[in-house]
Amino acid sequence: MTDPLHAELLWLAREAARRAGELLRDGRPADLAVAATKSSPIDVVTEMDIAAEKLITTTIAERRPEDGFLGEEGASTEGSSGIRWVIDPLDGTVNYLYGLPSWSVSIAAEQDGETVAGAVVAPMRGEAYHAVRGGGAYATGAWAGERRLTCRPSPPLDQALVSTGFNYVTEVRTHQADVARRLIPLLRDIRRGGSAAIDLCDVAAGRLDGYFERGLHPWDLAAGDLIAREAGALTGGRPGRRPSYELAVAASPGVFGPLQRLLEDFGAWHDGDGPSPHPRGA
Repeated sequence: MTDPLHAELLWLAREAARRAGELLRDGRPADLAVAATKSSPIDVVTEMDIAAEKLITTTIAERRPEDGFLGEEGASTEGSSGIRWVIDPLDGTVNYLYGLPSWSVSIAAEQDGETVAGAVVAPMRGEAYHAVRGGGAYATGAWAGERRLTCRPSPPLDQALVSTGFNYVTEVRTHQADVARRLIPLLRDIRRGGSAAIDLCDVAAGRLDGYFERGLHPWDLAAGDLIAREAGALTGGRPGRRPSYELAVAASPGVFGPLQRLLEDFGAWHDGDGPSPHPRGA
């Protein structure tokens, strides 16, 4: 049985994500432009990222004024309730800027540092995903009603379809491209969608066998990681560690271990600004 507090947090995450998704979909100006840059000139923020985060934090604060926030576009308050909201108001900003459909809104609620509820909305897909800790993962979309998510049965690694993403810092993305080059012959194929939250939800929905990326922040990961885990996927970082900026991996159980070991061998966690590590035994 779902904790009533967690159920409330999930409802609020879904409602705030829905409202922000509608704002981003319906309010996108024809002359949308870059409002600022972050880690590099190609890591952009638009006016809509900022507007969506404001809508989300306002929606949540109206019902739960004592909660804290951590948002990609600057929302940062401690709160006093033990609940913190981790928000990516627009995951896939470059896709959004160019009019590509793979972008999303991601909202997670943490209780005492553990993610207990999460929602991801992908408006241009017409899909929404959600999970509460211990309660499974679900989605709504083109299919009738609400669908329970289950990750794909694990194929051999050489038949696995895996997604990844690339950092906006040149040295890091160059190293990431080398890791991808080494992985491609060992997999069915690699995809690059542009929204970490959607990739994690696609693992949950059985559309991908696995996903990995270096350089993700808490707001990129929090909701999608919970949704993937509640759908039966395994998630982590480097062996024995949780997903982090250093490395995030999500995959069906039989793919996770072999993929994680290859990523460790290939130094996927490496920042690219020094000598690349050698595989074990090399």
